[in-house]
Amino acid sequence: MRVRRAWWLALAVCMPALTIAAQGFRGGRRGSPGREPNPNVPYDGRFTFVRVKFEPLGGGWDLKWDHDYPRAENHFMKILEELTTVKPYLEGSNILGFDDPALFRYPIAYVSEPGFWSMNEKEMAGLQAYVQKGGFIIFDDFAGQHWFNFERRWQEAFPGLTPVRLDKSHPIFDSFFRIESLDMDHPNYRGIKAEFWGAYEDNDPTKRLVMIANYNNDIGDYMEWSDEGFLPISLTNEAYKLAVNYIVYAMTH
Repeated sequence: MRVRRAWWLALAVCMPALTIAAQGFRGGRRGSPGREPNPNVPYDGRFTFVRVKFEPLGGGWDLKWDHDYPRAENHFMKILEELTTVKPYLEGSNILGFDDPALFRYPIAYVSEPGFWSMNEKEMAGLQAYVQKGGFIIFDDFAGQHWFNFERRWQEAFPGLTPVRLDKSHPIFDSFFRIESLDMDHPNYRGIKAEFWGAYEDNDPTKRLVMIANYNNDIGDYMEWSDEGFLPISLTNEAYKLAVNYIVYAMTH
């Protein structure tokens, strides 16, 4: 499935209106103890948002991986449908572990809070196979010292496959929207600037990017609250642009 880039300049102007258009979706709030996720949706070939679940380090009722669920994905799927030729599944999303064979039906997986990410042997094997077969992973919503757990888990699964910092010249930032600046400053992170990290197949920059990590950033948060006015509209729009680019890049590489 390929996606046209033709109208990116005009669409960038329209983003504030499209952000408002996402109103009407409502879902559970972050960290609601005892909140059950919605049932997974059946596979029918449409692009479906997949969130990866894991046993969070430290335990407790805060699952970490469900932060911003399901409002972030609900809002984003509507934006993706409005802006691109992708025909996403709008009636729901899926939550799967890396050890679930069903994951191989879906080319892109989203991991929230990798600062608390853990894996057992089956999950690690599933992650390795998923990436080797062409899967793309988006890591989001972590900052500061949480980097060290993310890096440790990644290196456990892919020894020697080293994350590198990306700048705006990378094709992922020009796959649909042309991202002019990566200067993002999430209010929760008290002035710490966002960084974008990725890993290449075989550590070769001429090959495909297999994952991207939004470090010191939380695009899921921007998308979840895009209809509430809690976060700056300008940054919310940039988060949507990044998310659209990630999908288009992964689907075309």
